[in-house]
Amino acid sequence: MADERFEIILTTDRTMMSNHHGKEFIGFMTTGPPIGMPESLWMWIAAPKMKTDRLGRPWQAPYAMRKLEALLQDHGYKAAIIDPDHLHKHLDHAKILMLSHHDYFALCPPSSEWWLVTKQEPVNARSFRRLMEKPEIRRAKKNGLKIIVGGPAGWQWLYKVDLWERWGVDTVVDGEGERIVLDLVEKVYSGEPLPRYVFVGPNDVPMIEEIPKIKHASVNGLIEIMRGCPRHCKFCSVTLRPLRYIPLEMIEEEMLVNVREGVKGGILHSEDVLLYGARGLRLNPDALIKLHKLARKHLETIAWSHASLAAIKNAEEEYGLISKLRKIICEDGVQDYWGVEVGIETGSVKLAKKIMPAKAAPYPAEKWPDVVEDAFAIMHENNLIPAATLILGLPEEEPDDVVKTAELLDRLKPYRSLIVPMFFVPMGVLKDKDWFTTFKVSDEHIEVMRRCLWHSVRWAEEIIEKFYLKGWSKIPLKLMLKLFLRYVRWKARSVEEKMGLRLKIVETPLIKY
Repeated sequence: MADERFEIILTTDRTMMSNHHGKEFIGFMTTGPPIGMPESLWMWIAAPKMKTDRLGRPWQAPYAMRKLEALLQDHGYKAAIIDPDHLHKHLDHAKILMLSHHDYFALCPPSSEWWLVTKQEPVNARSFRRLMEKPEIRRAKKNGLKIIVGGPAGWQWLYKVDLWERWGVDTVVDGEGERIVLDLVEKVYSGEPLPRYVFVGPNDVPMIEEIPKIKHASVNGLIEIMRGCPRHCKFCSVTLRPLRYIPLEMIEEEMLVNVREGVKGGILHSEDVLLYGARGLRLNPDALIKLHKLARKHLETIAWSHASLAAIKNAEEEYGLISKLRKIICEDGVQDYWGVEVGIETGSVKLAKKIMPAKAAPYPAEKWPDVVEDAFAIMHENNLIPAATLILGLPEEEPDDVVKTAELLDRLKPYRSLIVPMFFVPMGVLKDKDWFTTFKVSDEHIEVMRRCLWHSVRWAEEIIEKFYLKGWSKIPLKLMLKLFLRYVRWKARSVEEKMGLRLKIVETPLIKY
């Protein structure tokens, strides 16, 4: 039994420790409150429990946590990721509890938008609070357990100091953790005091040789192919970090880890998959083709985490690359589409030029709306299904900027996609700006949100019917999602009737569905 005792436990709440039925997009439901159904049913749809071994080690776990788990094990520590339902088996003898999350307190988009619109706390924040209030964590903390938190949402603890104190969090790490984690662990083992807050700046991020390879399966086979982004959008923190390309050999090793443990599909992860191996913003078709042939060699299905719309347009128009990659991804007939997250952000040329002038590159920022529509057309033709975001309440935004976004949404109506409006959260170089807590929702904002809703409902119904959740085992989930979309249609219509003419503030033709 001694060799089964872990001194360092890594975990997170259920909304993160789930593979969302093998469909990453469904995981976005965890950013909202339960609508039209009990929370338990909402959680079953969005974040079902993960299969574990008898010790509570999950079959799949968030990729970033797998990196830290591997790093600690490589340096001889008895560390393991443990499912939140199995913490009671380990915390009585653990020295350190490490936590990670994409959105601890539902302050990031789209959680912040759901919260503002519905006035209800999203399930990700509810779920994390339940985790931190677990008796086994409270008991272990009283007995000397050290709690270290980090991940993409580490910054959120600066706005929740009361919970920082209440839950006894010892250290908050803000930024990439590979370099700092070992120092923190050594301090715990030697009895030294821990720093309260650690910010990992661009000069302190790990280089390729310092990034460990995962040892066990990641959620839905997600594999990192690069870090950083050269587009320098002012609202984004990722662009502040240096660009690093992961070698194909390392990517392949991690793919094989997933395949050996039964995860047959994979998600290629970066802030812009099409910039893998690029020379600045100049695409490298050979590198991308090699990457996708490697993925097709090992994986049954392939998806992308993120891609830029400018790169999609440039890739197809200059190299015919999206069509070529579609042949590679869909060549054996196992999959007939693949998904990606993209950022529209705004339909306003004025705002695009101010906050994201390189987002349209190699095209001029003045052409941003055309770049967006052309990229959507390319994706539609190639069965590349985007989940797109746009940002409301950007600094210096004026009513006409929001109208321009509404007009762009009209142009995107023919293209298969989901579009989610988000409220501005100050990150990157805009971190000192006012936050959504002081954000005033205008009639123009309401109209944009309305158009996004009807666009997404319309296309979600087709996506679920023609592309998503195939096979007999997925029928119950598919039926539940269809019923949910019917509820959303009914609820939206009733809200529109109550709001009446307010929705006609935007002087462009209203979309009819």
